[in-house]
Amino acid sequence: MELTPVTFLIVCPLVFLAGLVDSIGGGGGLISLPAYLFAGLPVHSAIATNKLSSSIGTSVSVARFIRRGLVNLKLAVPSVVAAIGGSALGANLALSVSDEAMRYILFAVLPLAAFFVLNRKTFRDEGKHEVVADQRTTIVCLISAFVIGMYDGFYGPGTGTFLIIAFTVFARMTVTSANAQAKIINLTANISSLAVYLVNGQVLIPLGLAAAVCNMAGNYVGSGLALQQGTRIVRPVIIGVLILLMSKIIFGW
Repeated sequence: MELTPVTFLIVCPLVFLAGLVDSIGGGGGLISLPAYLFAGLPVHSAIATNKLSSSIGTSVSVARFIRRGLVNLKLAVPSVVAAIGGSALGANLALSVSDEAMRYILFAVLPLAAFFVLNRKTFRDEGKHEVVADQRTTIVCLISAFVIGMYDGFYGPGTGTFLIIAFTVFARMTVTSANAQAKIINLTANISSLAVYLVNGQVLIPLGLAAAVCNMAGNYVGSGLALQQGTRIVRPVIIGVLILLMSKIIFGW
């Protein structure tokens, strides 16, 4: 696909908005992936290029959590291995599905992912702050990293939320601890699937790098706003973007 100035003008502001929303209340992936689709990218290229920009953004969060000592390395190492396998499998599976079929899957998956991301009642913040790498927690992390990692390689939006739900519900972690573990798995899954998409020539590198800069800028501005009612803008923005995307898919404009 040939990149034009219009492509950057569509993608970059929306990815900036995704970073802004993500820093306030999460769910940025539900905006960034549609941004590429709005710009006219084929579904596979949109997913692949989104992996490049999101990987760079997620790496910043992972570094922050590691510096704060919130990542349990005994759990992270085997989870990373499982995520690599699951994500690579998911990416290869996505490449085997036609672009048209992927659009229909997108029509079903994005609203479902949005439901879980926007429904904070699915989170349970009743666990212990200290994460213990016992047998139960290790098994939960391995299964979650592989299965949700496979989803991340196939599509991606909502991956962090799904991991946090799995860790808080089944591994009994606090949301903060679950988020830290989820970030490193999310980053690994992104990089693993990105490698598959790069090998298959699906990543539009110039667009992905420009979007990554905009995404980080959005995160920076959003985190600096410190709005007490900032989370109120997240839900309508995400819902609005998804409605526009569904209209584009249905009516083809």
